[in-house]
Amino acid sequence: MSVSRGGLLRWQFEMNWSLFELHLDALEEEDFLWEPAPVVWTVRPGADGVWVPDWAESEPDPMPVPTIGWVTWHIGWWWSVTIDHARGRVPRDRTEIAWPGNGKATVEWLRGLRDEWLDVLGRLTDADLDAPAPFPWQDDPEKSVGHMVAWVNAELMKNVAEIGQLRLVRAAGGESGRS
Repeated sequence: MSVSRGGLLRWQFEMNWSLFELHLDALEEEDFLWEPAPVVWTVRPGADGVWVPDWAESEPDPMPVPTIGWVTWHIGWWWSVTIDHARGRVPRDRTEIAWPGNGKATVEWLRGLRDEWLDVLGRLTDADLDAPAPFPWQDDPEKSVGHMVAWVNAELMKNVAEIGQLRLVRAAGGESGRS
């Protein structure tokens, strides 16, 4: 059986996404902002009502444990910027990517990004996969669009595992890190 590179990358993405759907369908509203440790990164409403993720330009010590809300914002951020690059648009800044503000809206947002990504994947030819990657390795001639697509798959798989683990710990009665 012969499978194209694009077909294999899409298959890998769809496999990762099917695991994500299991978690998305099981998430409860309270899961998104549950704080699993005393030191966390989460999303918080700003004075203007827009949800803002915790962020530091250099890695904090101790490293914060992310909430599901923060991880879903993180997915939305890197995926939105990747889609911008893949479509030849000016990529948005991290600060322009806002968390939707609740679980249902977040799930809809992520599913919308999936649809946009599938559209991108559906348009990629072998020549496109061989072109230099516009993101996340700007100016690295060793990295191609194919590498970028594989990176999306790997990043999604990692983030889905983080969300799944947080969801399972909370469902099993994990204690909040907050007193």
